[in-house]
Amino acid sequence: MAKQTAPSKQSDQDESKFALGKQNYKLLLIGFAIIVVGFLLMAGGGSKDPNVFSNEIFSFRRITLAPIVVLFGFVFEIYAIMKKPSE
Repeated sequence: MAKQTAPSKQSDQDESKFALGKQNYKLLLIGFAIIVVGFLLMAGGGSKDPNVFSNEIFSFRRITLAPIVVLFGFVFEIYAIMKKPSE
């Protein structure tokens, strides 16, 4: 029988080589959550009766705050992708 040796650290690193580091993927998930929150802030404001106009759709939250949050989420995603993974 041949004696089995423990795999070297080099071979372990080669097998689990990803494009980004673990921290990058965490940051990507955080950025995705920020984008989802921004879209949730845009939701609502419609009228129950389609024949009646509702001014609720023009609130500060839907017109100003939500697009800023979504834009920040996309900028955060770019940062998460461009950040150099720590080794």
